[in-house]
Parts: sequence; structure tokens; C-alpha cells
Amino acid sequence: MPKQHTYVLGLNTYDHDVSACLLRDGAIAFAISKERITREKHASGFYKEVIDYCLEAEGITLDAVDLVVSNSYILPVPEMEERLVHQDMPGFLPLAEREQATRHPLFRSTSEKVVSISHHLAHAYSAFAVSPFKDGVVMVVDGVGNYRSDVMEPYPSADAATPLARESESYYRFDDTRLDCLKKVWMEPARGLLSDEFYNMPGLGALYSRISTYVFGDWNKCGELMGLAPYGRREQVGHLLEMTDGKLHVPFWTPDNRQPYVLDSGSWEKNPAMRHWEDIAWRVQDDTENVLLARARWLRETTGAKNLCIAGGIALNCVANGRIAREAGFENIWIQPAAGDDGIAIGCAYYGWLEILKQRRSFVMDHAYVGRPYRDAEVAAALRNFLVRIQIEAHRSDNICRDTARLLADQRVIGWFQGPSEFGPRALGNRSLIADPRRAAMKDILNSRVKHRQAFRPFAPIVLAERMKEIFEGDEDSPFMLIAKPVRPEWRDKIPAIVHVDGSARVQSVREATNPMLYRLLKEFEALTGVPVLINTSFNVKGEPIVETPQDAVSCFLTTGIDNLVLHDTLVSKTWMHKVVAPVMTTFGDVATIVASTTSQQGGRGG
Repeated sequence: MPKQHTYVLGLNTYDHDVSACLLRDGAIAFAISKERITREKHASGFYKEVIDYCLEAEGITLDAVDLVVSNSYILPVPEMEERLVHQDMPGFLPLAEREQATRHPLFRSTSEKVVSISHHLAHAYSAFAVSPFKDGVVMVVDGVGNYRSDVMEPYPSADAATPLARESESYYRFDDTRLDCLKKVWMEPARGLLSDEFYNMPGLGALYSRISTYVFGDWNKCGELMGLAPYGRREQVGHLLEMTDGKLHVPFWTPDNRQPYVLDSGSWEKNPAMRHWEDIAWRVQDDTENVLLARARWLRETTGAKNLCIAGGIALNCVANGRIAREAGFENIWIQPAAGDDGIAIGCAYYGWLEILKQRRSFVMDHAYVGRPYRDAEVAAALRNFLVRIQIEAHRSDNICRDTARLLADQRVIGWFQGPSEFGPRALGNRSLIADPRRAAMKDILNSRVKHRQAFRPFAPIVLAERMKEIFEGDEDSPFMLIAKPVRPEWRDKIPAIVHVDGSARVQSVREATNPMLYRLLKEFEALTGVPVLINTSFNVKGEPIVETPQDAVSCFLTTGIDNLVLHDTLVSKTWMHKVVAPVMTTFGDVATIVASTTSQQGGRGG
């Protein structure tokens, strides 16, 4: 039988946010991050789980894949895998996965169908190749990319660096499938004992992660740092970034910055350094915004481009994105929803499709719902376990959006599980916790019952796209919750639970064409309350990935203060027995394991 489709598989491998993206005839069929499967935040290691997920969802084997393109920002994948054979690097290949890797056909593959590309090149393809623009420019800024010696694309000879310098910023022009590098900004290796830790390097994203480590004890808390910044006082800390004539300089730190958060040193919230941390968060955010805005203006002025695409970890900074959208002068801006390293899988796949297979662009990523769908039978199986069943009441609704809107208006916190999962770090309405924004207290309710995160962190709104400009300032669209907008003054008292201390909100606009269920829910809530806005935060608890499966959703529901769970058109509530059984399960067993193992025995998971 003749082959029906052309498949390209893209992979982000070994370090944080391992992921896969499967293209079917140039369109994204499925994409997933490893953390959603293993339940380990920012999961690293081998890539078998993400490959299996995509292939099983499509109903094919690896033999059907025409091309595999991968990236590891540490080293080119073939060299990385050669080292893993003879070197123990548990952070990149834990012991439990070593044997799995050696048996896998892609590990150390010599097939011509298996290709490795460099990091910023993959980020760039993830941005422009699935954007709605025929031509424009691309901005890629992240913590650290590949060594200069491993970079594949030609770049201006004036952007010189040593072979061991690392990518920090890359700027490109594209016209249909053609991509040209306009500028590279490198980070030279840092001196000292911690020289291998990128956040000591002199780069834009590296510095932001350095401050994240300084304030939170974790380089990967950049989102929290952005949320803390508005609490800081202006100009209390000297500049951490300087730029003269387009050249970026990261000054050495002064002895003023000698109050790092030390893990296990007591309560973070009660630390006497809090005022200093707020001030330095303001400074690094302000410096970052100003540098990015200057870079974006340079791109527009030197190229005359009307369209800008952004990718790389810094593209998750929605406050900076908002300023670029409003002040850089571009007519249109598009930000990859999986802008961080999980989105590298998309870029690898499209490099293969466009550059290696020489195919044309025909797909626009107008939504991020590219996980596998779960059948109603799988939802039923997740609710069938005896220890689950005695704690819940579940019934199918003939109008789940109307019934959910009524519960929301009654101040209930809802776990909302619909369709395929979102790809990227944001819950965009298929794996979300949803609540009423009309009471400021709802923010504290969500934190105390479910999220258990720092009180300063804001919650984001979802809004009907056609009402967005009425409620939030700015004309730019924000379908992926990646642009912060000021809330119009006349609406701040109406939706106080989503208004940050600086009067802004990280907006997601919702259209019927891309998420009809979420759109209907907003319409039903608007009909009841006159407010076309809801709180939308990720369906998880602090420290865990967003839920992927119905079993994950049930486990989170039973172990938190979520009031109701909506699985497709099934509405779930807790019975009085929940208060009896839940403490026993928490004490004597792992809820997620109990639910998943029993569901598996009942044949709950399938394609």
C-alpha cells in the first residue's frame, strides 16, 4: 500500500523540557513535553516517552517517520550521545533511563534520516515557520544556546567570538521559507568554580536567571521574578545591564548584592532581604525591557519589516512583550506559545520540513491544543476506581458550559479538562483552573486551596476576543497569554482578582474558532454576570506540571480544595465521604498512583 503521509519528528533532548513534535504533511499533528507524562517538572533525560506519545496518538511506528531532527543546547546530539556512553551524567541521562536509551533505535543513530541542528536556529524556525506572516524578522533571546563552534547558520563576520562562546541573542530576517541571520550576540565563558553555570555568564537571559537564583534559589523561577518586579522601588539598585551603540555590557556585581536567598534558611516570605529582592527584581525587569525594546526598534529600523516573531525563554516575559508590541513600531507581533526550550521540538521539525525536505509553508499555529485527545471512555475509567467513586458524585450535563458558569458565579473553583492539552508552559483553557474574577478574595482562595504559591503572584484572565479592547488597553492580540496589558481603570474594580499591583494583567483572548468550549463558557458567564472575563490558571499545584490525563485531573481534584471538576461534559463534585477517605489516602498511599494503576488495569488508556 502506498505511503499516505510524510512525517517529520522534532526533538528537544537531554536537558530541561525534553519534548517532541510530530508533523504530518507539514502540519503539527501532536506535540508534548516529557514533564506532562512523567509528572516531573522541566523533565530532562531520554526522549522515549515523548516519541511514543506522538507515535501512538498518530497510530504509526517509528518506521513511518521520514525524518528526525533534534537539538541539545549542550552539545550536538551525536556528540552528546557519544559522551553519555562512557560518562555518568545523571542530570542528562539518569540511571533508570540508560538501558532504555541503549536499546532505542535513535540513540547514536547513524541513519541519514536523523539530523541534529543548533539551538537558536531551532528557536527561529519554531517562530517564523508557523507564524501567520509571509515575511518579517525574528528575535531569539534565551539563557544560553549552543557553542559558537557548533552553530550551523551563517552570521555576520563582525559578530566575532571565541569557539567556546555561547549563543545569547540571535536576530533574523525571513521571507517565506528563507531565513538569514542578521546579528549574533555571544556570551564568553565565565571565570571561576561555577563557570559551567550559564547564569554567571554575561548575557541578557543569563542575567535574568542569575537574579532568579539570587532571589528564589532557582534559576528557573523567571516567571515569579517578573511577578515580583512591580513591588520594587524604582532606581534603588544600580543598572545590571548597559547598552552603548548596540553593544551589551553586563557589569560585575557590587558588594551591595550580598543578600542571596539560601535554601532551607527559613521562610522566604518573612526573609529580611525581601525589600532588597523586590528592588533588584524591578531593576532587572526594567533593564531587560529596555534592552529588548532597543533591539526590536533596531530590527524594525534596519529592515523596514512590519512583522516580528519572538522565541526563546525571554519571550515568556509577557511584560516585556507588551512593551515591544506597543512601543517598537511593528504592525504585527507573533510569539511562539511554546517559546521556551519545549518549543525547540517544533523548530527542529520545521527545519526538517522546510530546509531538508524543501517543502512549502502551509500551516499556521493559531492554537496550542496539540496533545492527544482522550476518549469519554478514558474519562469514565478515571472515575471508576472504588476509592475515587466513593468520594465523588458525577453526572453528565446536557449543557456543561451553562452549568459550569452557574457554579463559577457562585464562587466555586473549577478544574476544567477539555480536548487535547496545550503545548507550552501556559494553561490556555483545556487544562485550567477557572474562577470568578469579580472578588479580590478569589486570588487568596485559589492560593490557599489549590496553588499554594507566593501571595504576590498574579492570576491571569481569559476574555472574549471581541471584548478585549473594551477591558484591556492595546490593540495587539494575545491568544497565548504572552502579552501583559493595562486593565482599563473603569474595569479594575469589576475584576479585581486578575489585576496585578501595577494595574496590568497577562491576558488570553479567546475565539470561538480555536476553542469553542471555552468561548461558550465565557459567553454563559457573561450572560449571568455581565462580565466576559474569567480567572484562568494552570490545572496543577505548586511544583507539579500541568495535568495531562483524566487520571491526573482526578488526582489533583481529590488532593486539593478544587470545588468541582469538569471532564468533557461530566460534572464531578465531592461527597461527604471525601473528608473521611482523603486523609487516609494521603497518609497511606499516593492518590495519583492508586488512580492511575487501577485505571490502567481497567483498560482506561488508549488511542
